[in-house]
Amino acid sequence: MKPEWTRLVLTKLTWIWTKPTWTEPTWTKRSLVMAALLTCAAPVWAQSAAPAPQAEPLDVQQLFASSCGWCHSDAGRVAGRGPQLMNTQRSDDFLRNRIKVGKPGAMPAFAEAFTDAQIDAIIAYIRALKPD
Repeated sequence: MKPEWTRLVLTKLTWIWTKPTWTEPTWTKRSLVMAALLTCAAPVWAQSAAPAPQAEPLDVQQLFASSCGWCHSDAGRVAGRGPQLMNTQRSDDFLRNRIKVGKPGAMPAFAEAFTDAQIDAIIAYIRALKPD
């Protein structure tokens, strides 16, 4: 309901509430008024609800650069502190496990940092790497 209609309904309901000639018992009158108020207010509450936030698309290149790029140089194209990932012969399962579990003394575990979907996107990014 628009605010002016809500104001009009509230004015009428207040008048009904306070009308001295009403012959019904007070609790019935109040119950009817409360039911009418709730009926009028429900559509307003439903309309004012904020829409659910849409998930932003994953920028896997940025995710890789900010998390993996410290060790896998040139976006994974050349060896740095970590190995070159472009043209790796390792399986997707191996890469997934390495990202999740890490390698003691060499690579941290990212199981708590990334979702499975993010890890799959990183693997797809690695597979798509081409020389500059």
